[in-house]
Amino acid sequence: MSKKPPKGEYIETETGNKVSRRGQLVGTTNIILGGKSVIQAEVVIRGDLTREKQQGQGNQVAIAIGRYCIFSRACELRPPGKLYRGTFSHYPLKIADHVFVGPSSIIEAALIGNHVNIGANCVIGKFAIIKDYVRVLDGTVVPPNMVIPSFSIVAGRPAQVVGEIAEGEVDGFDLREAYRAVRN
Repeated sequence: MSKKPPKGEYIETETGNKVSRRGQLVGTTNIILGGKSVIQAEVVIRGDLTREKQQGQGNQVAIAIGRYCIFSRACELRPPGKLYRGTFSHYPLKIADHVFVGPSSIIEAALIGNHVNIGANCVIGKFAIIKDYVRVLDGTVVPPNMVIPSFSIVAGRPAQVVGEIAEGEVDGFDLREAYRAVRN
């Protein structure tokens, strides 16, 4: 009688991404993971939402994720969409490096920059742009098309800039240690 080794919570990819066995990545051919990112249980990433394919086009990128990103339990990433010339289309969602998304947050932004920390239970509206070194506090609702400048702290429903991050405060935005702490 042979015993199989116990399965861990995470599957590790060749590029060091750690993906929970209980996460849902839909349309994986349209999702790019840059490496060393963590996708926790119950996370939903909707790579199946893309623009209408033109003849002769291959796979389209729906969601591009940089390095050292952490997506907490039950958050959802989906590309933003809108009606354009009579057709509903989705547009790519780009997430840069060192981005933390808290539990139960929903992201439909166009762009999230480097070193961004999004709290728990946040909603990032369609086509929002969050620049580098931004902290979005728990429960914040960022309205569609809002642009959040670099070094901002935002909170509220709807989101407003409530403070700024000083140069000396950027140390907590590097997620390498948090990545290393996740074990299979």
